[in-house]
Amino acid sequence: MGILPISEWASWNTSFGGPSNGSGPLSSPWYSTHKTQLWGVLLAAASNFLISVSLSIQKCAHLRLACQTEPKPYYTSKLWWCGMTLLVLGEVGSFTAYGFAPIALVAPLGYVSVIGSAFISVLFLKTVRAADILGGTLAVTGTYLLVTFAPNVPQELTARRVQNYLVSWPFLAYSILEIITFCILLYFYKRKAVKHIVVLLMMVALLASLTVIAVKAVASLITVSVKGKMQLTYPVFYIMILLMAISCAFQVKFLNQATHLYEVTAVVPINFAFFTTSAIISGVIFYREFQSAALLSMFMFLFGCLLSFLGVFVIARNKKEEHLQIPFIDCGHIPGQKLTGKIQPDSPSSCYGTLNNEDASVKSQS
Repeated sequence: MGILPISEWASWNTSFGGPSNGSGPLSSPWYSTHKTQLWGVLLAAASNFLISVSLSIQKCAHLRLACQTEPKPYYTSKLWWCGMTLLVLGEVGSFTAYGFAPIALVAPLGYVSVIGSAFISVLFLKTVRAADILGGTLAVTGTYLLVTFAPNVPQELTARRVQNYLVSWPFLAYSILEIITFCILLYFYKRKAVKHIVVLLMMVALLASLTVIAVKAVASLITVSVKGKMQLTYPVFYIMILLMAISCAFQVKFLNQATHLYEVTAVVPINFAFFTTSAIISGVIFYREFQSAALLSMFMFLFGCLLSFLGVFVIARNKKEEHLQIPFIDCGHIPGQKLTGKIQPDSPSSCYGTLNNEDASVKSQS
């Protein structure tokens, strides 16, 4: 067996992680980049699960307060504040995850909150639905594909790079198209009183695309500044903070309108699909993710997103809110009166509000 030429030896080192500083699958730069993305994935998944736990705790606090004889404001409950603390920690963790991983990888992991809610309901209700198992399996499979075929982009996002992205022609064209679409939807919403769930959640998704762009920029600039390269003195940092605050405020407004008009079981999966799609598109256009990705990687990544969407839809399907069925209002015992099974029973009497045993006396007096 002969000695390899110098060129082939260098190529072998580059591909299999030898002493050279190559970019092969086992080289140091590749491992460092994917290690950072892995931290972002774990942080995003844990944060979304923490959000689902916090919402369940707050719901439990509201139910306990409603069952008290003298209801107190929710902000006096220690349990409610415990849930609020976990919610803040979850949102901060989700915000920080954008500084470690691409938008296309962090945004689809929002389904973890849906799976977390289903898992918590199984713990408390002691019932396992086949839809939860199937949906969870689809979502986990989709997550594996998302992490495996996620775009490999440079994670050190500086302020100058964000400035260049803001004035690039792809983002300017995308912004103009998004503004026109949003104005058309807002016209139908305001002037024509069209409040269909698709119209409302499409406006939420358009605003969410700006939100994730701003959140990614702010989180990344803070992360780079913590590492020693100060980026917080650039005006673009504060522009992104302002954009994030405004887009979040209007996003919450339209999302609350959708949850007020429609069932949560319909809002959650549709909003997740719209939000994830808009976030991925904004990441591709603004941060140029998937710029050097292979066609097969893009296809498998999108297939993973599709599996996550299906998992959320399966979990949310036929999951209606339970209402307490009370056939009558118990007003307690009234002295001298014999109460029937309900306050206003069905009766052919023309006297509204009387009890059955009073009908005869009323007729005799008339």
